[in-house]
Amino acid sequence: QVQLVESGGGLVQAGDSLRLSCAASGRTFSSYALGWFRQAPGKEREFVAAISWGGGSTYYADYADSVKGRFTISRDNAKNTVYLQMNSLKPEDTAVYYCAARLRTIARVSTAYGHWGQGTQVTVSS
Repeated sequence: QVQLVESGGGLVQAGDSLRLSCAASGRTFSSYALGWFRQAPGKEREFVAAISWGGGSTYYADYADSVKGRFTISRDNAKNTVYLQMNSLKPEDTAVYYCAARLRTIARVSTAYGHWGQGTQVTVSS
């Protein structure tokens, strides 16, 4: 079992940067792939980024096309934390951002993840 708590959201202007953090409890953090999803008002939850589990020598990351080149996902297994560095933010990035976890492999569909945080609000003004 893993519990997730996001932080780092806020109100910024277009072009600014934010770094979201997701702290996880549990001793097997490195066994989990971590994902970031977001949900804007009136829209479905959508995939943002994911990073593979920590058991291999190389981490694999995947990004939605809408954030590729602007967002970077990373993890620190020693701190049980996954990060989402968001640069060049746009008003359309405004949403509640959720951290999610699933065993081993990354996935783009939200239903593949069994563990979720409570979300953190990101608002980008134009």
